[in-house]
Amino acid sequence: MLRPVAARLGAVLLVLAVGAGGVWLVAGAATPEASPTTTDVPAREIEPASVTPGSAAPAEEVSVEPEPEPESQPDPGASSGGGRQRPADSLDAWAERTAAVTGVPARALRAYGQAELAMREHRPGCRVSWATLAGIGRVESDHGRYGGAVLQEDGRPSSPIIGVPLNGAPGVRSITDTDGGRLDGDSRHDRAVGPMQFIPSTWVRHAGDGNGDGRADPQQIDDAAVTAARYLCAGGRDMSGADGWWAGIMSYNNSVEYAQKVFGLADGYAAQAAGAQG
Repeated sequence: MLRPVAARLGAVLLVLAVGAGGVWLVAGAATPEASPTTTDVPAREIEPASVTPGSAAPAEEVSVEPEPEPESQPDPGASSGGGRQRPADSLDAWAERTAAVTGVPARALRAYGQAELAMREHRPGCRVSWATLAGIGRVESDHGRYGGAVLQEDGRPSSPIIGVPLNGAPGVRSITDTDGGRLDGDSRHDRAVGPMQFIPSTWVRHAGDGNGDGRADPQQIDDAAVTAARYLCAGGRDMSGADGWWAGIMSYNNSVEYAQKVFGLADGYAAQAAGAQG
């Protein structure tokens, strides 16, 4: 999607990970209406970090922690997002504090934080952080606000986020339709969809239910964030080290400049959150 500097929303092509199966709900949103996207790329103005690929991972000293749950609260069971389902408001205080210093919407932070917690429980060796997910979310859709959309409390943008048709135009790969237009509204070519910009075939392979409603919707940010986390964790990858981090981000988009932008954002978010705590 985002080739160095001059790219357009929707051409991020997620590389399918080998052997990344699992028990995850696979579903989708109601078929959206395909429409042209603007040229206001969310990441156009973001400067790539001056860092050599593979030399370091972003600073991630501050991990998200949920509010303590009352002992009398029943366990509602495991979610398909990969971990124990938690009350929707368990990260509210953390998200509000972190939003105040990062500028990331609290609703989006809650999704990124919940995805970190899910992976911490479901794939503890991966150690993917909310800050990395936030960096990807900023580059892909400005945290669900691309094209004037508003991220609503239910986790869905006010209008579906749909990328350009992947029709082989300059700078865009050609991918013929794989979902009958069910997710992207385009029955001729695939388009990247949702706040984390998944192409339909990748979504079907990796989709997870992050908000525990029994379905996986690429437009819903809890679902999209936990799916992105699972995708990054595929193959036993450790996202806390330099090698694993760069391999994960480059699998999301095989562009050094893209990875450097995500690095700078993730590093900055983590540092801002750390500063706010102390």
